[in-house]
Amino acid sequence: MWTRRKFIISSILIPPFLLKFLSTLWAQSKQILPKGFSREALKNMNPAEIDSRNLEVDPLNQFGTMGPTDVVVDLETYRLRLTGEVEKPLSLSYEQILKYPPWTEVVLLICPGFFSNNGRWTGMELKPLFQEARIKKGATYCDIKGAHGKSVRIPLHDIDKKRIFLAYRVNGETLPQKHGFPLRLVIEEAYGSDWVKYVDEIVIK
Repeated sequence: MWTRRKFIISSILIPPFLLKFLSTLWAQSKQILPKGFSREALKNMNPAEIDSRNLEVDPLNQFGTMGPTDVVVDLETYRLRLTGEVEKPLSLSYEQILKYPPWTEVVLLICPGFFSNNGRWTGMELKPLFQEARIKKGATYCDIKGAHGKSVRIPLHDIDKKRIFLAYRVNGETLPQKHGFPLRLVIEEAYGSDWVKYVDEIVIK
């Protein structure tokens, strides 16, 4: 049986034109979940293998939490830094972040074995930041960093293919402290352990 991991590994040897075709087939092969699908069953599923477009948005008061929940961020001194292989490093205040065009998507978060949350997340896309910072030729991925040394690595070529952005609101409300205020990474098809909370730095490598 093909898994997403096996598909990615095998894609190294596949010509680009064929890879694009196979990627489309992979997306179409996902299990489409019906409206009202059991949240209890969802928590044991792989987000990369399901299509959650029909699922209802869960109330925020029913959202589960994982990782640190009590990090206090002082917005007077907070900065989102973009460093590494860029020509123009960035250091953005929370107010500056809110001035970027907002991006809203409904994305499913699964903490395997514990809970699933389908939320309407609003925040900023990564691509405009990368364009402003002018990523140097040869860079291949970015590290998104947050509280307590937590980080996740994302290939740059995935940024346009998936719903990956930094959220500052969820279900129309300012992102609560326990869910990662002021910024939380939203990353489609990834387990909640990769949804870094309290994001304060992006390093291009």
